[in-house]
Amino acid sequence: MIRAREVRVVSQDGVQLGIMPLRDALQLAEEQGLDLVEVAPHEHPPVCRIMDYGKFKYQQSKRLQQAKKKQKVITIKEIKLRPKTEEHDYQFKSQHVRRFLQEGHKAKVTVMFRGRELAHVELGERMLARLAADVADVGVVEQPPRQEGRTMTMVLGPRHP
Repeated sequence: MIRAREVRVVSQDGVQLGIMPLRDALQLAEEQGLDLVEVAPHEHPPVCRIMDYGKFKYQQSKRLQQAKKKQKVITIKEIKLRPKTEEHDYQFKSQHVRRFLQEGHKAKVTVMFRGRELAHVELGERMLARLAADVADVGVVEQPPRQEGRTMTMVLGPRHP
C-alpha cells in the first residue's frame, strides 16, 4: 500500500536505519517476520517503521478508548415556567435546577407566555433574575434572559471551583 519509491526506515526499537528503496525495506521487514508500516506519509521521504501491524492497530484502538473515557458529556436540562407560577411550584423547580447544576449539567430555564401575558414581559424577567440569584452559589448565567417570540430563555451553567 506504500506508494513511495524510497522510504526512511525506523527499526522496531526506534533505531534509524536510513533511507532505502521500498523493495529493500519490505524485504528487511519480512526477514524479521514483521510488517512495514507507513507512520508519516506526508514527510519527504515518507517514514516507515518495522513493527507488528496487528499490535499497532490494537494499541491505537486502546488509546482512542482511553481518550473517550476522559471526555465529559455536558447535557442541557430544561425547566419550563409561566409568569404566574405559584411560589411552591417555583421552589420545586428551582430545586431541580440546583440539582442539575450540582450534577455538572447546564440548565435552560424557559418562561412561556400565553395570550395577554406578553404585555407583562417584566414578570418573566423578574422570575428569571430571581432564579439566577437563588442558584448563584452553584451556577452562573451563561446566556442572559432573551425573548424569542412567546418564550423567554436563560441558560445557567455549573459554577467551577
